[in-house]
Amino acid sequence: MEIGRGGSQKIPRPESWHLGAPAPWEGIERRAFTLESLESAISGYNSRTLTDETKEQRRSAVLIPIYCSAQDELHVILTRRSAMMKHHTHEVSFPGGNQEPEDQDLWATAIREAHEEIGLNPELPRFVGTLDSFVTVGSNSLVTPFVGILDTVPALEADPIEVEEIIDVPLAELLNPDIYREEIWQWQDGKSRPVFFFELIGDTVWGATASMLRQFLLVLLSIHQTK
Repeated sequence: MEIGRGGSQKIPRPESWHLGAPAPWEGIERRAFTLESLESAISGYNSRTLTDETKEQRRSAVLIPIYCSAQDELHVILTRRSAMMKHHTHEVSFPGGNQEPEDQDLWATAIREAHEEIGLNPELPRFVGTLDSFVTVGSNSLVTPFVGILDTVPALEADPIEVEEIIDVPLAELLNPDIYREEIWQWQDGKSRPVFFFELIGDTVWGATASMLRQFLLVLLSIHQTK
């Protein structure tokens, strides 16, 4: 793996684990995506929404912001959580958080949180679609990931209480199969489950954020997988 990739995040890897499958996009011809082709792929995805069986969970939302640089390259915006946060300090995530009573819907939650965390203009993101919702293991929260297109390069400023650094990643880098890794962990209930990783320059994306990134890329590339 390239020198300088990976971060200092603490990975609670169990004693029993092994490497899983390679990147699902390994061997696929590289494609140049535009905002238009991305919007077409994401908006056409029929996301899985957990509702009836998750009435007791808190609702939360994250925003996956995408923009096109002056060099006509698509970029994804992530954040590194501040050391001042109570949980998941220094971990890489998307802007997001719990739904508040004043939020009209979960899209409004994602937009508000992105404004609070990274100073994203609330009028800039344009909704294009959602990925599969899921329930977090630790906080028992039902999370809905929203994909939003930014039609201009955003001016951003991190809230130091919540965000240590704003991480701007070219889409082409995320599609590099060499930075992706799947591990199969055996959990305390005896079941084995995949855990996904993206090794960026100076950071490791793993857990729920890596799972969302993985699904985003699968939908974008029209790769159909069940897990």
